[in-house]
Amino acid sequence: MDVHNSLLKEQKLKGILSEMERIIIAFSGGVDSTYLLKVALDTLGQENVLAITADSESFPASELEETIRIAKALNAPHQIITMSELSIPGYSENDSNRCYYCKKGLFENLYPIMIEKGYHNLTFGLIKDDLGDHRPGVKAAIEKNVRGPLAEADITKEDIRIRSKELGLDTWDKPSLACLSSRIAYGEKITIEKLRKVDEAEQFIKGYGIKQVRVRVHNEMARIEVEPAEMITLLKYRDQVSEQLKLIGFKYVAMDLTGYKSGSMNQLLEGLTAKG
Repeated sequence: MDVHNSLLKEQKLKGILSEMERIIIAFSGGVDSTYLLKVALDTLGQENVLAITADSESFPASELEETIRIAKALNAPHQIITMSELSIPGYSENDSNRCYYCKKGLFENLYPIMIEKGYHNLTFGLIKDDLGDHRPGVKAAIEKNVRGPLAEADITKEDIRIRSKELGLDTWDKPSLACLSSRIAYGEKITIEKLRKVDEAEQFIKGYGIKQVRVRVHNEMARIEVEPAEMITLLKYRDQVSEQLKLIGFKYVAMDLTGYKSGSMNQLLEGLTAKG
């Protein structure tokens, strides 16, 4: 771990934020947006920073509570808005541009608030690591002039975890977050029922002490991803997990032997592109 390099990047981030003067942060309560919020508050002051969380169908209720807790701990101005992603044209069809529709809808909700309250920039927790993956949300950000200060400062997830720990943020080792819709295979329609099944299933599995879990939906099958080190725990409680997930509504329950991998559903995109 390069602690010195991470600190230098943070100084660069502070310079970028200083130029922005007054910002709104799309705040999920995850590792990245929490770090961004902390540094922004330290750099610009409370009066120039507003964290906004969008409460939607794909955002777990437990994470909404986390955003409230974290914002209070940081003494950050925090606003919660309600939006329906499933009402956004193209979103529920769940094609490869789903994240584009989502981020575009989010930014369109935040922009009037920015104007009304006199802030100068919209920002979100984009990091350098995200730039090499399939991230249609980045396109929406560019179209709406939304800034990603962390990525602009070349900050990676490792940098954020290093600095978050040093800054005393309890999110430093928090598992990566992603919306519930990311669990549903591309091309399979997103419904409120499927999102609730995923949320309920993941919360149940976490009850056994498993920190990082994804319940990927492939029609009637739940494909469970956990870190390799936690597979033994999942196997220990496999009967209980299988029974509960079937009660929730899945017909088949499987564990992915590869283990948890961020963005694993993107492997399906090549097949969809070929069909198109």
